[in-house]
Amino acid sequence: MTTSPRPNALPWLGVSALVIALDQLSKAWVLARLPEFQPVPVIGGFWNWFRTYNTGAAFSFLSDAGGWQKYLFMALALVVSAVLARWLARTPRGDWKTALPFALVIGGALGNLVDRLQHGHVVDFIQWYWHDYYWPAFNVADSAIVVGAVSLALFALRQGKPAGEAR
Repeated sequence: MTTSPRPNALPWLGVSALVIALDQLSKAWVLARLPEFQPVPVIGGFWNWFRTYNTGAAFSFLSDAGGWQKYLFMALALVVSAVLARWLARTPRGDWKTALPFALVIGGALGNLVDRLQHGHVVDFIQWYWHDYYWPAFNVADSAIVVGAVSLALFALRQGKPAGEAR
């Protein structure tokens, strides 16, 4: 008697592909339509479209490092995506509380990787602010990474066991 393989969560990589597509389509729109470094109000006093570039990571970490950081962040995106894809392969398909966050982080990491490969930097364009306090500009890929990471942490806390643990 042969046993069939357990269905794994790799089909959730379709969500990753959707994140990459939405991220790249939004950035193509930004590059074609938005002026550089000029706010375009969406909701006055709170939200602008603001085309800018980031050669670093979150909050422009290492953005002035001289160029080597591009390769570090590209390698990091590949390693993180590969590790999470491996964990997806070990995750039961119906475990959406693990699979969806992994897929979001993979899609976001690879979306920003495409930018680094194509432009040498990441295109950011969503700017939130309140009075004179501005949150660093971000993009769809960054949003997916944050939502995925926060979801992993919240789901892990609620379950009382580490996210990604084989079940």
